[in-house]
Amino acid sequence: MIDIAIQGLVKAFEQDINILDGLTFNITSGERVGILGKNGAGKTTLFRIMTGEVRQDAGTLMLAPGKRMGLISQIPVYPAGCTVEDVLRSAHVRIFALESRLSELSAKMARSGSETLMREYDEAAADFERLGGYNAEVERNRVANGLEIGEAMRAQLFSELSGGEKTRVNLARLILEDTDILLLDEPTNHLDLRATEWLEEYLRRFRGTVLVVSHDRYFLDRVVSRIIEIRDGKAEFYSGNYSFYIAEKQRRYEEQLKKYEKERKELKRLDEAARRLYRWGTGNEKLMKRSFAIRTRMARVEKTDRPKAERAMQVKFARREFSGDEVLIIEGVEKSYGDRVLFSGLGLIVEGGERIALIGDNGTGKSTLIKLIMGEELPDTGILRRGPAVKTAYLPQLIRFDFPGRSLLDTLLYSEKCTPQAARDRLGSFRFSGEDVFKPVSALSGGEQSRLRLCMLMRGEVNFLIMDEPTNHLDIQSREWIEDALEDYHEALLFVSHDRYFVERFATRIWELDNGAITDFRGSFSEFREYKKRRNTLAQNGRSAGAPKEGPKKAYRGNPPAYREKQLQRAERDIEGLEDKLRALDALCEANASDFKKLMALDKEKAQLRAELDALYLKWEALSGSSEDLAGEGRESR
Repeated sequence: MIDIAIQGLVKAFEQDINILDGLTFNITSGERVGILGKNGAGKTTLFRIMTGEVRQDAGTLMLAPGKRMGLISQIPVYPAGCTVEDVLRSAHVRIFALESRLSELSAKMARSGSETLMREYDEAAADFERLGGYNAEVERNRVANGLEIGEAMRAQLFSELSGGEKTRVNLARLILEDTDILLLDEPTNHLDLRATEWLEEYLRRFRGTVLVVSHDRYFLDRVVSRIIEIRDGKAEFYSGNYSFYIAEKQRRYEEQLKKYEKERKELKRLDEAARRLYRWGTGNEKLMKRSFAIRTRMARVEKTDRPKAERAMQVKFARREFSGDEVLIIEGVEKSYGDRVLFSGLGLIVEGGERIALIGDNGTGKSTLIKLIMGEELPDTGILRRGPAVKTAYLPQLIRFDFPGRSLLDTLLYSEKCTPQAARDRLGSFRFSGEDVFKPVSALSGGEQSRLRLCMLMRGEVNFLIMDEPTNHLDIQSREWIEDALEDYHEALLFVSHDRYFVERFATRIWELDNGAITDFRGSFSEFREYKKRRNTLAQNGRSAGAPKEGPKKAYRGNPPAYREKQLQRAERDIEGLEDKLRALDALCEANASDFKKLMALDKEKAQLRAELDALYLKWEALSGSSEDLAGEGRESR
């Protein structure tokens, strides 16, 4: 069954240039489709047309009868005094209306045993159950917790939230509604890793249709099974996820280029033959006719357009010889805001050439730590010291220019103190060319401003580059340009990012900031995820064969075997006791799903138990390793 049918859609906004120019495609029920295209290709315009916010100039758009559609990027205006909890509850207005109707009918039935009333009550009760009325509160809590909309935020006025928080709340509301078609316009922009992964899991279980506009390549790989690229106002189709799209697009380009070159070669051969026959045919009617016949044949040869390859940015960081291993030293650093401690006792060393990803949930203090490193804020205690030969460059999350009224060219001239031609060459390498260089900086999009700032950063001999969400406002193509530039950068790199594709490509070390402490893991992002998965499995099942090899394996070698065996048995009993307590707490969490304060207290207690359990697992593993080593030595001695 087709949920969405679009035929010949045309839309122009200015100068009679069609953003959408005959766009045609169908979406079947239950499909997960990624909508791709350059910035300005018309992706958001398409969504606005589908929701009725904008009317098309030509073409038709048909939705399956009875299907309900919701758009994430469209933040409704709620009445004054409306809290976040009110917004979440608005998703269940039909349930509340039925609940009120059931109470009303119940009161009437107490006074009269009318068969009509009983029949009406049964019908309303069936609708209430079908809409999930009995589990509505539990579902609200589940979705809110998954998107990290805590009790404090739920009590806030919706109007006081930031743009990103409003997007998260609106996403939760749409998920709670009985929506058949979800339109997601950059849904992960304001989500941290945990919330993004929760959303991915939800979408895999969602039974409706999903259309996604996203620059998050990892998200697209995990969620969509089909790609529609809007190119020159028309649709190109790819039957797979983002990785398939990239490979297939390259294959199509190479195939079209081969076909184009083959046609050019054939046309050149025919043209030379026609010229020769024409020269030889002076006074020879037969040769002249053959020459004209070849020209006619040339006109009938299929003409394939030369495929366009995107021009890459020709960018490279300046080289700098760095002497000394220590780029940054952090010793005993603590930072608090009022009673809230972001982190304490931090002790870390960054060495030359390391690529470190600083990750963690929103609000854990990642950007604050970056500001401390940059000297924009001071720690409450501790020191942060950079090496004497370190030259730092910083790309902040929010790009600001001191003189936004200046043109791009003037901005670079003042920054670089170079010749106009050198400035234009550098801007051109970042795809700012022609009249674009005379635009004021204030007229640039967020992604273009990030690109201009990076262009300015690359002027110096940087050996410590710090980036805070460098890909946040960039389309996929711009992200790939920056990634290509960073591939040529071999000095120390520290970056905050929720872009898992970016983190996996560049990180050789992970700093995860959580509960005021940093987990320092040396390895790639995929290795770190596997490490955490093994730890979670170990915490749930105990004695896992895949447990991370941590702790001193031979810490107990000096003790007698009998003593070690008793210690091992005791550790196993303690582990079983803690696991029983955690299972009991899980049951209490389910029983108190609607009691926020109780849930928070239970979560805190569970976190303490898990910490104790982790320590016991490490102790058990060390004892087990010692026993195995001794057994091996016994076999060798025999």
